[in-house]
Amino acid sequence: MRKRKNIITVAIDSPAAAGAGTQSLLIAKHYNLFYLDTGKIYRYIGNLKLNNKKKFSYYFVKKKVKNLKISYLKNQKLLSNEVAIAASKIAKDKKIRDIVHKFQKKCAYQPPQRYNGSVLDGRDIITVQMKDAMFKFYITASVKTRARRRFEEYKNLNKKITYKEVLKTLKIRDKSDKERKYGPLKKTKDSILINTTKLSKKACFKIIKAIMDKKLSN
Repeated sequence: MRKRKNIITVAIDSPAAAGAGTQSLLIAKHYNLFYLDTGKIYRYIGNLKLNNKKKFSYYFVKKKVKNLKISYLKNQKLLSNEVAIAASKIAKDKKIRDIVHKFQKKCAYQPPQRYNGSVLDGRDIITVQMKDAMFKFYITASVKTRARRRFEEYKNLNKKITYKEVLKTLKIRDKSDKERKYGPLKKTKDSILINTTKLSKKACFKIIKAIMDKKLSN
């Protein structure tokens, strides 16, 4: 695959609800980068499986991902607990991961010309998708903090779910993400650790911006 030259590439790995999505959006906006929430692709496929049980197959997934538009990933239904669990199971399937990886790499290295580069966040972006990214961040937070944040998101969407249910789901998701055979979530030696447990969105972005600006100015 041909890569666009001289572009800014940012790779972010993180457990669920650590704030990676928020920071990715801030980075994308500030530096005019194409943003892809890779986890949403698995949620999209998980939702497809829940609604197309008879038609669901690798061919079906390949066709859907090939014609996937970023706007499809903004569907509020993808934020449900049920879809999250389905996505976690699907993400373990190597054949599906291979299909998704092709789409992700194209977004990472061939973003539309109007952008200065790309920023992708997920679970295996640094370890698998963008090993040569210009910037690599591992964003995390305590599981209780992440559960509280996700619970607040659900409340704002008027979803009926308890904090305990969200906490339980996140713990299951963490275990699944870290122990899966293909592309497990882990911090690499060359990635910068940022713990957002006690950081505001603004304070976190300030740290990231300082790191990026220093390198980009050299």
